Amino acid sequence: MTDHPSLQPYADAWTQSIEAISELVKPLAEGEWNRATDCPGWSVRDIVSHVIGVECELLGDPRPIHTLPRDLYHVVDETSRYVEVQVDVRRHHTGPEMTGELEYTVIRRSRQLRNEKRQPDDEVRHVLPGRDPITLEQQLMLRAFDVWVHEQDLRRALRKPGNLDSPGALVTRDVLVAGLPKVVAKRAGAPKNSAVVFDVSGPVEFMRTVRVDAEGKGTVNGSPSLGPAVTLSLDWETYMRLACGRVRPDAVAGQVKVEGDAELATAILHNFAVTP
Repeated sequence: MTDHPSLQPYADAWTQSIEAISELVKPLAEGEWNRATDCPGWSVRDIVSHVIGVECELLGDPRPIHTLPRDLYHVVDETSRYVEVQVDVRRHHTGPEMTGELEYTVIRRSRQLRNEKRQPDDEVRHVLPGRDPITLEQQLMLRAFDVWVHEQDLRRALRKPGNLDSPGALVTRDVLVAGLPKVVAKRAGAPKNSAVVFDVSGPVEFMRTVRVDAEGKGTVNGSPSLGPAVTLSLDWETYMRLACGRVRPDAVAGQVKVEGDAELATAILHNFAVTP
């Protein structure tokens, strides 16, 4: 238990997801570590390496001194280059080495969270380079989000579905919904004084309306809209995969029901990803 109740839901969600990852990968045969995932260029091993690497940095461990190969097609900018170092440095680690390091990292981070004395609104560094500082509460929320999304990446790759309605899923819903105004109003260019409804079914069920005001600014809430420009109806897993950039809209077109302005709906779906 942390000293601050506002941090506990995020700590609990993080704990549940990272322990689920540990249980998923513990029995893997060596070849299964190389199975491709929905993350471009990343295998099961790479995702686990990424999770370990971020948590180690939050523990204050020094970053590895490592030069990346030049032929990594998925490394396209400074952010992906920064993230890739922790991944590439572990690419030749065996399954037992990976599970051992993951378990030790979980123990260390869990202890750190239990003993956390900083205030929820204390400024801390962002886990990505070049980003403005964030609060401790935001940092832990983003870790719960990131770890749950990667748990789902692993589950799809290993064909072991589950936890779509876990505490981490609810954190993820809130993080992704917060990005909807930017998607609709700025990226997709929805008309001023219009509304777009997202009707999501499945293990995590919700409806949200993005309203674009007379100045073109978007806001989101749970109140219904009469005569929206677009209504998008889809299941939770499809919503999450689209919003996290795990699948292209064309690949899940049969799982998304569109009512209203088809051109605007297409623009929204092609600008839906809110993750880095």
